[in-house]
Amino acid sequence: MFRTALRNVLAHKARLLMTVLAVMLGVAFVSGTLVFTDTFGNAYKNKSAKSFDHVSVAIQSDGGSSDDESKQKPKLTDSLLKKAQGLPGADSAIGSVSGFTALADKDGKLVGGEWGTTGTNYYPGRDGKDPRYDFVRGGAPKSAGDIALDSRTAERTGYKVGDTVRYSTDGPVRTAKVSGVFDTDDGSVVAGGSLAVLDNATALKALNKTEYDEIDVKAAAGTSESALNASVEKILPKDTSTMTGGELKTDQDDMIEQQTSSMSQVLLIFAGIALFVGIFIIANTFTMLVAQRTKELALMRAVGASRRQVTRSVLIEAFVVGLIAAVAGFGLGIGVSLGLQALMNSGGASLPDGPLVIAPTTIVVALLIGVVVTMLAAWLPGRRAAKIPPVAAMNSVHATPTMRGLVVRNTIGSLIVALGTVMLFMEDNYVMAGGAGIVLVGVIVLTPLLSRPFIAASAPLLKPFGVTGKLSRLNSVRNPRRTASTAAALMIGLTLITAMTVVATSMGSAINKMAAGSMKADYSVSMANFEPLTPEVRQKLDKIPDVESTTPLRTAYGEADGSYTNVNGVDPKTFGDLVGLDLTSGSVAGLKDGTALIDTDTAKDKGLTTGDTFPLKFEDDDKTVKLKVAGVYERNEMLSGLFTPTSVVDPHVTKVLDKQVLVKMAGGASDRAEDAIVKALGDNPAITIQDKDAISNAVAGGINMILNMLYGLLAMAILIAVLGVINTLAMSVFERKHEIGMLRAIGLDRAKVKQMVRLEAVIISLFGAVLGIVLGLFMGWVVGGSIAEKVATYSMEIPVARIAIFLAVAAVVGVLAAVWPARSAARLNPLMAIKAE
Repeated sequence: MFRTALRNVLAHKARLLMTVLAVMLGVAFVSGTLVFTDTFGNAYKNKSAKSFDHVSVAIQSDGGSSDDESKQKPKLTDSLLKKAQGLPGADSAIGSVSGFTALADKDGKLVGGEWGTTGTNYYPGRDGKDPRYDFVRGGAPKSAGDIALDSRTAERTGYKVGDTVRYSTDGPVRTAKVSGVFDTDDGSVVAGGSLAVLDNATALKALNKTEYDEIDVKAAAGTSESALNASVEKILPKDTSTMTGGELKTDQDDMIEQQTSSMSQVLLIFAGIALFVGIFIIANTFTMLVAQRTKELALMRAVGASRRQVTRSVLIEAFVVGLIAAVAGFGLGIGVSLGLQALMNSGGASLPDGPLVIAPTTIVVALLIGVVVTMLAAWLPGRRAAKIPPVAAMNSVHATPTMRGLVVRNTIGSLIVALGTVMLFMEDNYVMAGGAGIVLVGVIVLTPLLSRPFIAASAPLLKPFGVTGKLSRLNSVRNPRRTASTAAALMIGLTLITAMTVVATSMGSAINKMAAGSMKADYSVSMANFEPLTPEVRQKLDKIPDVESTTPLRTAYGEADGSYTNVNGVDPKTFGDLVGLDLTSGSVAGLKDGTALIDTDTAKDKGLTTGDTFPLKFEDDDKTVKLKVAGVYERNEMLSGLFTPTSVVDPHVTKVLDKQVLVKMAGGASDRAEDAIVKALGDNPAITIQDKDAISNAVAGGINMILNMLYGLLAMAILIAVLGVINTLAMSVFERKHEIGMLRAIGLDRAKVKQMVRLEAVIISLFGAVLGIVLGLFMGWVVGGSIAEKVATYSMEIPVARIAIFLAVAAVVGVLAAVWPARSAARLNPLMAIKAE
């Protein structure tokens, strides 16, 4: 039986090609993901290990909230640093600080992105050097007028030693000359960010630091980390702790592993989808191969082969095919890994260099997946073939499914769909996700039942094509199971794509409605990284002639009747002109000292109405402030919490800073108005100025970026589905050689034969597309229902244009998939085809 199985593999090389490709692509996706994440994580670990070369023991503050710090004395001070330097066994000690530092390029644009632009200090040790920085040009910053840049940033921006640079940390723009350029292994820089280094005193002042973030102590030769750590612990102030360099490295390695693990899990989910789609192609291929060899298998049964031996021969074929595909897929996966790295680098994320990491587990997983998936998919066709009685098999090449079998299948499918639908309406997200998967499986089981009415409904569309249209429709419905499994592969991808598109489109629209309804102001002014602004920014804005009104939004945290809430300090005189609250009672005009506007959730939770008084205790002290409810408003994703005058908030914050400033211009939003704001703020790279459209577009842009990434990941599943259509048609043409020969003999020319096969492919593709789109719309509606409970402006919107594109793409997929099978059918010799069995 083993030799027979191998001969069958060699005899059907062409027909097994698409199965090999389907398995190969799935394995390539999985192995490529594993190789990429292993390589990525290892390179970052190597880079991060170098950054701890100067650290034997790190002294860190145990912290507390920023508001709590107002009552605390600084702990990581120069005094503690000098004590650490003088410890026996200590070679050196440096203090480090870091924070957001927006650097402008030569065009005035922000360098390094909103989150990756960092500033830090230069702390010279006993030798006058800071071991964190290796200068390649120039030298270290020595005064407030100096700044040093990392070499990657200098190369990107074109800055050289002696050039003047503009930067900002909390609002005001500062200028400095480039004193030097250095190399660094800092992870954010390696990943595409920027690092600016200031002299120690300037960095502490610019970054609003009263103490160091960390003090790093280096052990002298012959002193171990544990021995030095024991000495450092003796001088520690209250609320501080230590970590050894080894512990820091382990923690960072664990963090990197978690980050790469999350990325790996997302990619592996889509790899699993691709493999799931591939199962249909494999099962289809082996079903057709077994059907074409029914007489041969029956003869084997007649001469003594048992059912197990027949099934085993099919599984051996599947094992050989799976092994070949797995090996090829693993090789392709290495290429996929390199491609992912190139793709991320082209997107601006400069990944660290490092050797390609191919773990033994990756090889084992790739081989197991390829072989196991193929054998599982082939098991059912092999078992079905073994159950056919030899006499019946010799009489008929095509064993049609029994009515009882179809009834059982449709009943099981209906029950699965019902179970999944019930789960979809549960509140737990994981249960909902499981329900979506179960519904998808149930529809796949029911697809043969659904194929007949759909193909029958396509008759009017095929009528203009005459006899070829009728033949293509009859060929499509001839074997519902085959048509269904081929269409199901395409359906899975389009279900996910449609559902995600519906949710993303609806969410973008909800954000637009929210921004339009909540914001009367023309502009929102904030830091690029959404850190607080200095009040100086609002003062500059108020001096612009065209500015009608402004209000700051200052955030503090308080406790109202045992529940924490965010407290927004605003200017009560202008707040109503700049923010549109959906009030259920009271008015914005009633907002004044000693009053507050609260959202409906807080009002309901605390049993408050307009006119009631409630206690509010800020985090910084134990005193309770009594506030009167001036109004109650409907909360949304943009507006929530408690709004009260700044005079109530200011006494309870460490430093008066604004989260953002809202601005209303006399002539409304315009390019001229925006330019006036930009110039008034000194063309500041740290500050972002957004109108309503910009706020909506920023959110929509993030949604679209994620959506496009998901489209790209699902493209693999769609590609495998296309291979399935090609495979099905090619093997269908092979089965119908006799029939096609007869059609050619009675006058159907080659062009018409090609047209018949193309139309059959289009019908199958559109069937899968329509099923996928309908199911995707249903999934999008269910998911949207749970979102609508949290986002009041959310309502389902059907992206008609994109759905039309999906259908058009499905039709094109059908046409392209039919090219090779149609050409093969048209080239058949009529006489030789008629002689074929």
